[in-house]
Amino acid sequence: MSIDTHEPAVSGGLDADAPISSRIGHFAHSLTFEDIPADVVEAAKLLVLDSIGIAFASGTFDFAAQARAAVDELSEGESGPATVIGAAQGHSLRDAVLLNGLLVHGLDFDDTHPEGVIHASASALPTALGLTERLHLSGRDLLTAYIAGLEVDARLGMAARGGFHQVGFHPTGLIGAFGAAVVAGRLRGLSAEQIAQAQGFVGSLASGSLEFLETGAWTKRVHPGWAGVAGLTAASFARQGFVSPPRIYEGRFGLYASHLGTADPDDLVECTRDLGQTWETTRVAVKPFPACHFTHAFADAVIALRTEHGLTAQDVESIHCLIAEGEIKTVCEPIENKRAPQSAYDAQFSVPYVTAAALVTGDFTLRELEPQALADPEVLALAQKVTYEVDPKSGFPALFSGEVIIRTTDGRELRHREQVNRGADSRPLSRADIEAKFAVTAGLGCAPGQAEQIAAAVDALDTATDVADLAALLRA
Repeated sequence: MSIDTHEPAVSGGLDADAPISSRIGHFAHSLTFEDIPADVVEAAKLLVLDSIGIAFASGTFDFAAQARAAVDELSEGESGPATVIGAAQGHSLRDAVLLNGLLVHGLDFDDTHPEGVIHASASALPTALGLTERLHLSGRDLLTAYIAGLEVDARLGMAARGGFHQVGFHPTGLIGAFGAAVVAGRLRGLSAEQIAQAQGFVGSLASGSLEFLETGAWTKRVHPGWAGVAGLTAASFARQGFVSPPRIYEGRFGLYASHLGTADPDDLVECTRDLGQTWETTRVAVKPFPACHFTHAFADAVIALRTEHGLTAQDVESIHCLIAEGEIKTVCEPIENKRAPQSAYDAQFSVPYVTAAALVTGDFTLRELEPQALADPEVLALAQKVTYEVDPKSGFPALFSGEVIIRTTDGRELRHREQVNRGADSRPLSRADIEAKFAVTAGLGCAPGQAEQIAAAVDALDTATDVADLAALLRA
């Protein structure tokens, strides 16, 4: 089975004053696989591969087991036909989307659209995978809906210009719900107007608080899966004719006015700018480190200085970090907490810890998040020497720039700047880099030979007639 809307993927034909949700609905309904450039399709397949590998790795951690237990309690132990990555037991569609979103995002190793500041794959992919498996749709259907979700999520995030983080909302959960509604609407065969209605509905379900940053709590991990569930729910209500507000983005109490205090028309233009013509999917950054993207420039900077000058922790008197003002609340404050993280998740959102660990070990991997690493006295002592100030040259939010200034015990001042973070569209990880990352992450949870089968199936996704075949490979 395959979806064919027989309409061109353009936003023309709508009144200039049409609500943003209607323009997005028209785009998502009319988009065909043939409309999507080949390089966008190839980029999307690599993002799918990266996400699946991370999900397998997440499944080996305690938080995944606890999440599965919670879902089992809510479902009273009933199984279902939908695949949860790395698990033998099937679940209901909604439970599988919830868990797969948690698994993709659980290690904070998943991709990010820099300017949108959003991990869009973590909600768009589980929603697309769940529905295409359920409806026995093709790989092209999955890719088309998934890419539509990425494109919408990126633009909705861009319109906020980094503002959601400043007022305590997590765009991955908040914006991800709208993208998931678009994905689900597309795959359920909704009309353009019904997809618009789904967005209006999901605006009352979208959520995601950044309060977890105070202690490194686990709630952020749930945000994208919950966004996917919200999107599924919204699409089904819209399909049945449930009436929702049309101006959910630009309205008096729409997304931007309610969450940011303003719905600036100049910013709202970003929601649909060049939609279907310029492809944000190719700008999505794959992470080289399992930590918040805001920390990456500092890890790379100290690794470069360590390599160039043979630095050890004993050589360092102080480390001063220049960081974008829009990133400080997330990874630098409160500084006392960030210098002594209480959990792996806490550490992943700490410039002092990531910087110190990268200088001591020469890398930042999942090993640096294990309990013994978090208690390493050498790393913790070095983290106490890390300070920060606003970087006037930062490229944020389009780039996650950063500069490190190290003063050594023998009086030298060493500097290294990373203006363009690795993984950004102008400095992307190579296909080989992404495949190597997948081999490591998937290898933590896959049976022998399974990772290779999955990689081959994802690479051939645009020729697959039934996504259920791929889903079967994702089970334990």
